[in-house]
Amino acid sequence: MAVKIRLKRMGKIRTAIYRVVVMDSRTKRDGRAIEEIGKYDPNQEPSLIEIDMDRANYWRGQGAQPTEAVAALLKIMDEGTLKVAEPKANKKDLYEAALAAAGKSDGADTSGATTAKKKAAKKTEEAPKADDVAPAADTDSSAATTESSEEPAEGADAKADEAPKADEAGA
Repeated sequence: MAVKIRLKRMGKIRTAIYRVVVMDSRTKRDGRAIEEIGKYDPNQEPSLIEIDMDRANYWRGQGAQPTEAVAALLKIMDEGTLKVAEPKANKKDLYEAALAAAGKSDGADTSGATTAKKKAAKKTEEAPKADDVAPAADTDSSAATTESSEEPAEGADAKADEAPKADEAGA
């Protein structure tokens, strides 16, 4: 039986991820593997290459032939020229650094909000809206307007009454 060390394609349509596997050369590309010995992700920067070199060397000793792509990956792993991505920073450390940069590291604001709170003093200083006025006050104010409108009318009638008297006195 001819055994090969080759890549087994996984992942989405345009974002392929490969597994380095040991397979019979007659099986399908994505068929059943004898053993999975590593991973290869070319989409990351730098590419992720994780291969168990002990198992790869074992299978090469048993007569397994690596394909061209796997041979290139094994060469990179053997030489030690593998580029390693910088470890990602802890989210908590990033958060604390952002707080320190903003000048709020003293812990004065414990609410956890990123924007300042609105002040309630503005609402109390504003004049009440028409919707806020009670209905009883509306009837009193309408009664006051009717009374005030009646007073000039009575005064106008009084002046109108005085005018004929003055005409009689002057005639």
